[in-house]
Amino acid sequence: MSSTHLSGGKVNISRIQEHARKHLFSLLDKIDGTKDIVTDGALGSVMGLVANKPMLKEHNIKSMFHLHPGTLPNSSSENTVFIIRPQLRFIDLVADNVHNEVKRSRKSKDFHIFFVPRVTFLCKKRLEDRGVLGNFEGNLKELPWHLYPFDSDLVSMEIPITFKEFHLENDPTTLHQAAQGLLMLQCLYGTIPRVTGIGPAAQKVSNFLKRLSLEQSSCQNPSSSSIAPSQIDQVILLDRSVDLLTPLATQLTYEGLIDEIFGIQNNTVKLPAEHFSSSNDSTPYTADTKDIILNSGEELFAEIRDKNFSAVGPALSKKARQTKLQFDERHGDKTVQEMKQFVARLPSMMANKQSLAYHTTIAELVKKVTDSHKFLEALQTEQELMNGIDTDKVHPFIEDCIDRKEPLIKVLRLVCMQALTNSGLRSKVLEYYKKEILQTYGFQHALTLSNLEQAGLLRLQQNQRQYTVLRKALRLTVEDNDEASPTDISYVHSVYAPLSIRLVQHLVRPNGSRALQDVIGLLPSPAFDDIQTSHSGSSLPVPPSDSPKVVLVFFIGGCTFAEISALRFLSQQEVSDANVEFVIATTKLINGNSFIESLAEPLDHY
Repeated sequence: MSSTHLSGGKVNISRIQEHARKHLFSLLDKIDGTKDIVTDGALGSVMGLVANKPMLKEHNIKSMFHLHPGTLPNSSSENTVFIIRPQLRFIDLVADNVHNEVKRSRKSKDFHIFFVPRVTFLCKKRLEDRGVLGNFEGNLKELPWHLYPFDSDLVSMEIPITFKEFHLENDPTTLHQAAQGLLMLQCLYGTIPRVTGIGPAAQKVSNFLKRLSLEQSSCQNPSSSSIAPSQIDQVILLDRSVDLLTPLATQLTYEGLIDEIFGIQNNTVKLPAEHFSSSNDSTPYTADTKDIILNSGEELFAEIRDKNFSAVGPALSKKARQTKLQFDERHGDKTVQEMKQFVARLPSMMANKQSLAYHTTIAELVKKVTDSHKFLEALQTEQELMNGIDTDKVHPFIEDCIDRKEPLIKVLRLVCMQALTNSGLRSKVLEYYKKEILQTYGFQHALTLSNLEQAGLLRLQQNQRQYTVLRKALRLTVEDNDEASPTDISYVHSVYAPLSIRLVQHLVRPNGSRALQDVIGLLPSPAFDDIQTSHSGSSLPVPPSDSPKVVLVFFIGGCTFAEISALRFLSQQEVSDANVEFVIATTKLINGNSFIESLAEPLDHY
């Protein structure tokens, strides 16, 4: 597994991958004999971001399985290693697997559990209650994975329930894990001098970080105690509750639309294999789908991923012309030396040609959806709501969607968008939507509607028109965008600039927080700006003023690919007088559908 794409940024993200590998292999190498790994579904899919199968084989791993009820697949390995998160439902599956394996196996097998990121008392108690704790005697370990490396500027915790747990259930567990992730980053890259944040979850993470820093006065990494400046100058903690509108808006960047339509999981999109028939294809297949990896390690994808989709077609056409010219070079008269140079470039040219074919096909699949009447009508409705048009009454398009029994997620996204852009719905409008949804889709969705209300996505109209003030004060809607050559972050949604990124845009400017004083009271409190000191209490060293400022933006509750694209756009622009490069961390990569689903009931947490 090549990880060169992780080390191309100002902060070398591959160190996070190395850190995770070191802990995994250290635990595996303490187990004698051959081993099978059994992971819960979500962990199994992110393990590829840490270590690939050849690496695991070097550490005596024979097979990998997903955790399922019943019996484990037949295997001659001497050890079974369960790698799971500390959830009781996974413990129950592990107990079933162990009981069934003991019954059918003639020779003794050793069982181990690696808890990610930590073991809990409840998990131990459940293992005891299920009668299998003795099977793991001395073999319960902790695997401190907090952040997974996705790209040279992106890491994620891959925990989809952070927002729901904190804002609906008042459970700060994953916020503590976020603070542990930040502490790990500080151990790798140095203590971050400045911690800025907005929102209650952000404040909680900051408080946890302070406490953990005091408890852990030094890191295991020797370089952490160095007096050299941190590689990260500032962290901005953003509670998702500060900007609930952005995740509901349809993303219009290339990567964002792929995620909206097909779903991207751990840098991989699954697409119908029939569209990618090639005998020379080395990308893995499943029965009916083709897995395509999407990261900056692929030159063409890195070039087009953050573009508005309307600019992707021309970019692919230009690339096709360049590729054709490169291959046409072979027809001219050439010296032996020139032919050698051409042959040396051939593997790279062939890879670029295949990449072009892939993305041309993907773009065609996306365009088929974006050209449809349903998509365009929904997008027009979204943009009208963002501009404050027809927000104060029952919207005819939403009403039609309910009448046609369009997917419930689509309806909920639009109703929540209307509530947020209208600073709440009038009582009659809200009750009408709730009645129509329950009668059309079933009364079992009453709990989902209740959750959306409790989370602040559905609410009654308030006297204070927050969105109207924010839209004008922060220029959240921008008309006449040049989507091919954008000059503003609003290009990621064509007319709407994500509130979250507008806030970041101000917070990284010198004295930028002053510009937010008039609107900060409209956002979930508190807002804070703290300076961290060394463990001795002295000020942390400051990097040279002429060097680019590195800002880590940590989205607590999830972020979208469109927000990531907007931050990358800002990195390439002059952000006021500041020369800024962004690194992004998030509890989960989300889109509007997954955000609503995370709040739905009944809910399968992972």
